[in-house]
Amino acid sequence: MRMTFSSPRLWLFAGILCISIYPILIRVTPVSGVTAAFYRLSIASLLLWPYVLGRNQWKRETLRFWKPLVGCGVLFAADIASWNLSIQYSSATQASLLTNLSPIWVGLTSFLFLPQKPNRFFWLGVVVALAGLVLFMGFQLFADLAFDRGFGLGLLSGICYAAYLMLSKRVLRSVNILNFMACMTTVGSIFLLFLCLLGGEKLNGFSTLVWESLLTQSLVCQLLGWFSVSYALTHIPAQQVSISLLSQAVLTALLAWLLLGEQLSASMMLGGILLLTGIAITFRK
Repeated sequence: MRMTFSSPRLWLFAGILCISIYPILIRVTPVSGVTAAFYRLSIASLLLWPYVLGRNQWKRETLRFWKPLVGCGVLFAADIASWNLSIQYSSATQASLLTNLSPIWVGLTSFLFLPQKPNRFFWLGVVVALAGLVLFMGFQLFADLAFDRGFGLGLLSGICYAAYLMLSKRVLRSVNILNFMACMTTVGSIFLLFLCLLGGEKLNGFSTLVWESLLTQSLVCQLLGWFSVSYALTHIPAQQVSISLLSQAVLTALLAWLLLGEQLSASMMLGGILLLTGIAITFRK
């Protein structure tokens, strides 16, 4: 299928590529995951508002949707915070697996409550993609699963992730992307600042390299990455976007192999192929 610059699928791929860099940056940046999440949203918010207001992009009718906008901000921030805390209490692999169960929650919610039901290709693609994800992450992970605080936080992260995708899909029907992102990042920043203060997280005194990493996380992963995903959400069903985001794991592994010298096993490569095949199946009509 031919894709142009305005193709939602092209924007979705670009967004996933930008978001895939985030775990690499988190791994090499010596700050708390919650602190990094706070600066990811707060820097984005500080950069967005002057542009939105200076370019006369602000629409006053956006305030009519303040409740779902607040919901989106809290859900997005809760997703990032829960994921980071889950890593601290368990492991990055377990936390990533539980977070990436979001397509199941999106699909079930759509099936039960929304008029636009997922078709049989969506469910087939979910099964194939999750099988690929399991193979990609390794069967040993399931033998080591601990149903503890880390497990609960990872599960919460996936649910918040799914809820954010579905709610933002609805909000973006009535609010333009720049207004949506400015409001969402501001609410999320306030929520994460509260979590940082509550947990006694360090918020200053970082080296220049750390600040550069935090700025990159905000500019590339948040602004460019989620702007692209939000654009895709205005044209592609939330179920397909949610399962497409599973490919972050594959792209992150490839980037870690290229940049950090991490190993790619044969089972990981096979799992990645299965995962991407499952995603492709969900786009069949």
